[in-house]
Amino acid sequence: MKLVLGVTGCIGAYKSALILRLLQKEGFDVLPVMTRSAQEFIGPLTLEKLSGHRVVTGLFDDHEVSIEHISVARASHLLLVAPATANILGKFANGIADDFLSTLYLSTTTPVVVAPAMNVEMWRHPATQANLETLRRRGVVIIEPESGYLACGEEGEGRLADPDVIVQEVVALLRRGGSLKGRRVLVTAGPTVEDLDPVRFISNRSSGKMGYAIAREAVTRGAEVVLVSGPCALKPPHGAVLVSVRSAAEMAEEVFARFTETDIVVMAAAVGDYRPVRISEQKLKKSQPRLTLELESTADILKCLGERKTRQLLVGFAAESENLVEHARRKLQEKNVDLIVANDISGPSSTFGSDNNQVTLIDSDGAVERLETLPKSRVAEILWSKIEAKIG
Repeated sequence: MKLVLGVTGCIGAYKSALILRLLQKEGFDVLPVMTRSAQEFIGPLTLEKLSGHRVVTGLFDDHEVSIEHISVARASHLLLVAPATANILGKFANGIADDFLSTLYLSTTTPVVVAPAMNVEMWRHPATQANLETLRRRGVVIIEPESGYLACGEEGEGRLADPDVIVQEVVALLRRGGSLKGRRVLVTAGPTVEDLDPVRFISNRSSGKMGYAIAREAVTRGAEVVLVSGPCALKPPHGAVLVSVRSAAEMAEEVFARFTETDIVVMAAAVGDYRPVRISEQKLKKSQPRLTLELESTADILKCLGERKTRQLLVGFAAESENLVEHARRKLQEKNVDLIVANDISGPSSTFGSDNNQVTLIDSDGAVERLETLPKSRVAEILWSKIEAKIG
């Protein structure tokens, strides 16, 4: 199996030789690509001798007749950039293609992994964090840098992750690449919206990030994924079929229509429990000091699926502000769910809008597993591994 190792210009570039060797021990054929600045820290000859391949260092090297960035992209199963500087992250996020590595990224359709390394203030800068968030939304795997003593003499986040950690992540990503192949997965995400009048509506604070991360991980593992999403400012994962809905009724309709042909359903959406009995055709005027709204219950989608399921594996979410495990376990039993993901929404560390989540997984077999606070992408990985264990 071939992969491309991109090396960019920072002091951590010297570790690329060790990363290359560790990848070879795992059985990978490694094709090195170096930026111009990377060559200031480590010579191409080192990676050439270790890999057994000519190191690509520029767009205008002596190439074969084929367009090389296209042929390299098609010949590899994964693109790993380690170390990845703030500069290359910015290029990847914004579609800048002014050297071989950034051009290669735009030509790559296989998984992409980046291991950032930089000064702590560069890492924390809003521009860097915005670029990272853009890449995460596109499905790029980010191996977070470590905290410690940096080359600049400061201490903090920014040091390249340990080479063993980087290689283990690559191996895990490729091994799970086809684990859900042939499975049909339906994921719901985001909030639902219930209109009051042509201007106003009732909704909730769900960003959709958790559901989108779950859908993205399912695509990574080879599943056929349908993502039924309420209004979200997120880009759907490449490879998933997006079905956009607005109200709880619309979400129920789309989910029920696809349920019989689905193998696994993950109900990560924050579906509204109530809707207005009447929707005003005209904007409600501020004519009274108080306004009383009459609401009625929406369909309990999760409970309906629990009643209808035959062979499907059903995963629900429980956002609770008190007695987390007790309430989530009751929900699991009452709604005939196979697995519940429970998260505590009380206090300042609430998950809404965050890139991180702290959840407890409650299995129908009685097992309870409390995870530490993790990126939502990592929570999605753990969740799918647990689902795969249940389906054998």
